[in-house]
Amino acid sequence: MKYLITGLGNIGPEYHETRHNIGFMAVDALAQAQGVDFVDGRYGFTSRFTLKGRQIILLKPSTYMNLSGNAVRYWIQKENIPLENLLVIVDDIALPFGTLRLKGKGSDAGHNGLKHIATTLNTQEYARLRFGIGNDFPRGGQIDYVLGHFTEDEYKQIPERLEKVGEIIKSFCLAGLDFTMNQFNHKK
Repeated sequence: MKYLITGLGNIGPEYHETRHNIGFMAVDALAQAQGVDFVDGRYGFTSRFTLKGRQIILLKPSTYMNLSGNAVRYWIQKENIPLENLLVIVDDIALPFGTLRLKGKGSDAGHNGLKHIATTLNTQEYARLRFGIGNDFPRGGQIDYVLGHFTEDEYKQIPERLEKVGEIIKSFCLAGLDFTMNQFNHKK
């Protein structure tokens, strides 16, 4: 069985480790924990490892956030991955910082990456793991906040949160969506 785990973000050094790039940070952390590197490929950077007989493909789209669907569609088709084996990791301003919420489907909630994936795949029926980045910004300051860097206190918490993301990803691949949601959705 193959799984495509897609972390959303924007390419380029100016976006490195910004709130909007938490998806990239999540798959980077898992790749590092597994001792695998990313290689530059069509529509993105991929990394692969095997977990108890399951092939896990990590993807960081190189298409910029608002065109993420092109990369997801390409790799799903190229690797012949069923939609139920797709997991997208994304930042979410509606959740307090560090909150992790796994869902099997849902709206894009105004997130341009999710919006493009849904449009490209012609469905909202794919799993997504939302990583709360909070919403501590003044009116009209959403773009600067999302594209800004984490606070010092948030940075200190990120390694533990990304480790938890890795546990969720592994559980999703080994035990399935429903079990994983029951295990992880109500824990901080």
